[in-house]
Amino acid sequence: MTGNNAQKGFLHAIKGSRPRWVFIAGVLLLFVTSGMIQADLSTGSGQAPSPGSGQTPYQLALPLGLEKDSLVIPEDNPLTKEKVELGKLLFFDKRLSANDTIACSSCHMPSMAFTDGQPVSAGIHGQKGGRSAPTAINRAFSSAQFWDGRAATLEEQSVGPFANPIEHGFKDHDELVAKVKSIAGYGPLFERAFGSPAITTDLIGKAIASFQRTLLSGNSAYDRFAVGNEEQALSANAQNGLRVFLGKGQCLRCHFGFNFADEQYHNLGVGSNKKESDVGRQAVTKKDEDTGAFKTPTLREVAKTAPFMHDGSLTTLREVVDFYDQGGLPNAHLDPAIKPLNLTEQEKKDLVEFMESLNGEGWNVTPPTQFPK
Repeated sequence: MTGNNAQKGFLHAIKGSRPRWVFIAGVLLLFVTSGMIQADLSTGSGQAPSPGSGQTPYQLALPLGLEKDSLVIPEDNPLTKEKVELGKLLFFDKRLSANDTIACSSCHMPSMAFTDGQPVSAGIHGQKGGRSAPTAINRAFSSAQFWDGRAATLEEQSVGPFANPIEHGFKDHDELVAKVKSIAGYGPLFERAFGSPAITTDLIGKAIASFQRTLLSGNSAYDRFAVGNEEQALSANAQNGLRVFLGKGQCLRCHFGFNFADEQYHNLGVGSNKKESDVGRQAVTKKDEDTGAFKTPTLREVAKTAPFMHDGSLTTLREVVDFYDQGGLPNAHLDPAIKPLNLTEQEKKDLVEFMESLNGEGWNVTPPTQFPK
């Protein structure tokens, strides 16, 4: 990664004209962004379609505050207009389930910032899983997916739920492929997108992942203040909330960089007091120290993605702040960074107002009204 260009712009804009704390905040954000996230971007930035392929390169229009150099686009799946259009249809098509009732968009609804507003998501036959649906927004800036990081790529994540008996309900991915092949209208669309009418699990994943990479959030009030040099974009309370975020609240330990996420896994104690607690990352790594650890989510659009935490156990941002203020829930694997904060009532309110300032734009899409027949 070449560095956080947005936050470099932030530093340039505030030098000499903003309060000293704002400059220090920019330095902190820039410093941490140029470190821990770097390894996550080593999968490549993608290649343009080969000449004569009949595919049209898709140029992402990044909203203010997002960093082009941090996009994770595999070299074997460059963004094209044809793949994005196909992926959008697949994402919203309920026929891609065993009984034609569940689409990807059933748990990732555009009207709810690509979540479903439920503590845990419901799939086929109303069956409920054990985790909340994370937002699909800004997944273009990450490799590993799901709360436990079990999918190494967005392509892998895009097809995982299809073979889950609780989600889309197919016995395996062969059943998924057979279902898509049974819809004659998809063949020509796969040929346009990939140069062949062949339909495979891999190609379905590449198409859906391509569409998901277009779901972006930026140009928030925070971005206009920090990068766009709009003095009035953040209220005085939100600015104080930013001070708390960077300082006393210690939020910067995990929620840093332009996407406000370290892409790492932490045990906060969420769910550890339940009789059967979710082991989280440990199920993937088999390491005892990863027990109860879950992936840090982006804070962009966080005010629109309630309820919060992997189990949807906290219903408001204020509850989230109170949870961190008390130092999480003690357990054998609690992250050492999680400690009581002793925030004042005003600091809590201001911190919530700052997080609300992270709502932006770039992810609003209109679901298709017609599908291949």
